[in-house]
Amino acid sequence: MEKTAAVASLGQPSLLLPAWIHAALRANDRLKLLLSVLQSAHAHARHPRQGVPDWSRELAASGLDAPWLRELPTSASRDGDAVLVPELPRLAALLATELATMARPVLAAADADAALAARCDRWQAWLQAISDDALDTTRLRLLTHGQRPRHGDGEDDSLHLLVMDLHKHLNRLAEELHSEQIDGAHVWQLDDALDRARVAAFMRGLHRTAWLKFDHPGLDTAATRDDARLLIQNDIGTNDAHVLVMEVVERRVTVTYSDLHRSRFAFFQRQLAALGAQWHELGARQDAGLNRGDAYQYGRATFEVADEAALQALLEAVAARIVFLIDWNRARKRLQLFVRKERAIALLEEAARQEIGHVGWLRAGGEQLVFEAMQAIGESAFRIGDRLDEVLGQAEAEGYLLTLMRLATEAQRQQQPRALVADEARLLLARRLQRRQPELDLLAEHAAYCEALAAAIAEALQPPLPDADEARRLAQRAKDWERRADHLVMQARQRAQRQPRWRPFTGLIERFDDAADALEECAFVVSLAAAHRRGWDDTLTELLGRLAETVLAAMQEQLKALALARGLDGPRDGDDHDAFVAATWQVLRAERECDGLLRQIRQHALAHVAEPAALLVALDLGGQLERASDHLLAAAYGLREWVFSRSGVSA
Repeated sequence: MEKTAAVASLGQPSLLLPAWIHAALRANDRLKLLLSVLQSAHAHARHPRQGVPDWSRELAASGLDAPWLRELPTSASRDGDAVLVPELPRLAALLATELATMARPVLAAADADAALAARCDRWQAWLQAISDDALDTTRLRLLTHGQRPRHGDGEDDSLHLLVMDLHKHLNRLAEELHSEQIDGAHVWQLDDALDRARVAAFMRGLHRTAWLKFDHPGLDTAATRDDARLLIQNDIGTNDAHVLVMEVVERRVTVTYSDLHRSRFAFFQRQLAALGAQWHELGARQDAGLNRGDAYQYGRATFEVADEAALQALLEAVAARIVFLIDWNRARKRLQLFVRKERAIALLEEAARQEIGHVGWLRAGGEQLVFEAMQAIGESAFRIGDRLDEVLGQAEAEGYLLTLMRLATEAQRQQQPRALVADEARLLLARRLQRRQPELDLLAEHAAYCEALAAAIAEALQPPLPDADEARRLAQRAKDWERRADHLVMQARQRAQRQPRWRPFTGLIERFDDAADALEECAFVVSLAAAHRRGWDDTLTELLGRLAETVLAAMQEQLKALALARGLDGPRDGDDHDAFVAATWQVLRAERECDGLLRQIRQHALAHVAEPAALLVALDLGGQLERASDHLLAAAYGLREWVFSRSGVSA
């Protein structure tokens, strides 16, 4: 465990000793390596013609792979009896730091040796006092010799001897801990079968989903008992401020969690809230030794459970959620390239709920998988700058990304090549595009306004005819609906400028819009008829009403054809294909019926309406209704051509 500062900040010192011992043993290895490097520098300066050992591999393995350390042996030079090491003060400071790390668990023990503590203090002061580059024989011997003092008074002590003595104490401390493992968790001081069962439950949940991180580091777990508390720590990932500690006391579980990302912290809040957590002590913290001194998020969540079975189930459920925090922020940023930020977070929450995960998607290429799929489909659907949800729609885009995450995760699990995942991404996107028809969505919305216009006019021409106020309100509503329909046409034209696939569609929606314009004009003429229909008899009113109802019937058949067009997916959809054709033919029959009704209206009006204004209004209203049916027929033919060209069926 490497997050000792974070665990201390979270207020759980009982979890620190094993981590301190582990860090001290690594410091022991580094101290011995640094002293060897220093001896090489001294030997090279004394005998420059001899070869210099290459310490680069050892330095890299120890975490000390710094250029100045690799170059230190060859940079040393002789100056009389002394050797000059340009980085000697820097090396002495590093030795002092490693010595403090190595001594920490030994000096923190209850039976700490006072004499050993004094030696540590003396050598810390001695190392920190080095401010020059001179490494004479005496100074080198004080650092590196391994001979025990003859008189036991410490006058012939060395740093090397101190390191060896500390190492002996560390080994004894490690043995006294009696550390063991429970399903991969490092545990100590657990002598209660109930504690072991609880740790096993936590590890059961962790192992259920841990594979979703693949080879990403993290999820190391430690557990111990501290008086009445069982403590479980998980280090999650690699950041020093990203730590989770669980405290179990009887039937109460407390989760203390820290995270440097506010949005990821909120994500985990919601994850635990779904399990029944009550969050408190929420806020930002700052510690000099954590997150480079920058603020990080902190909070505590508590659970109250009814019995032991519920407690172990909760431990398992919380542990299973931890893996979804790994690389969460990177996944969120990548998903935001295709959907809005809040939807990217919702996608990650759904991926966690389904236990799909996101690391597999990132490993398979992440956003590049999607970009390559979009590029493969080409400009017929996508152009540079298009976002996935703008083309597919929000629901389809999110469904695609979630399915792709599942495919990528499973492919990674089965160790399938990335090229296979890329092929799946392209095929999946192509199927989504084929199923998703945003043009028809826009057209259906426009047709709904046309249907509303036709229905309002048909209702207005049923006896009793509307008075002036009612007719005026009808005309105003019709104008508003027609304006909204025009706005949809403008949207289609704007999309056609960016996406070539929309260009044939603009002509189609413009035919529908011609019908909307004619119907809006009909509503205006109805408002005129309220004041100019003297001489209209029941027969004329009935004929106009039948004409309006026939136009409405044609519009309803058009809506039926649009609904059927959504389901057409090539020649194999025979039943839907026949129903679609039948609906468009019904529009043709309605248009022919409108032609006949208009002739009857003209004949009757000319024979029975003497008032010029009333005659003009009657003829104009009939003409506009028939013109609307003509535009609906043209739109029906256009829809047939457009749908069949997309599905590969001959019209």
